[in-house]
Amino acid sequence: MEDSNLQKARKLLEDLTKGVAGSEFEILTSKGLKVITARKGFFLCHFVVPDGLLDQNGNWQAGAIATMIDNLGAVAVYSLGGPPKVSVDFSVSYFSTAKFQEEVEIEAKAVKEDGKLMAHVVEIRRKSGGELIAIGRQWMASPGQSESSSSKL
Repeated sequence: MEDSNLQKARKLLEDLTKGVAGSEFEILTSKGLKVITARKGFFLCHFVVPDGLLDQNGNWQAGAIATMIDNLGAVAVYSLGGPPKVSVDFSVSYFSTAKFQEEVEIEAKAVKEDGKLMAHVVEIRRKSGGELIAIGRQWMASPGQSESSSSKL
């Protein structure tokens, strides 16, 4: 039987891709995302870059990439221990671009650290050839952490 937090994380991601949950931009950036593999702390997805997420040069917008990284990383964290409480650090490194209708593979991995923080790493690669497009890293306070302890981070 699938873990309850994993079920809830999958449902949240499905709702996001269907436009049922999330902000307008989160929904726009996730539309068409396909989950290939999902297990506790790990999601593998495929995504075809749509026209509405391109910059003036025809590349997948950096902000849309960052939103995708944030969303998938948070879902991976959710699958480990419930919804994350707050982000305490977030960074994205860009290595390449993706164009309209290009298919990418997105891998999100999350881990718990000392029961206080959870971290995720999300890699986006070109599906054909595996060229790295971006890597995102984020630390989040865990759901059980109190307000006073999260302010000390």
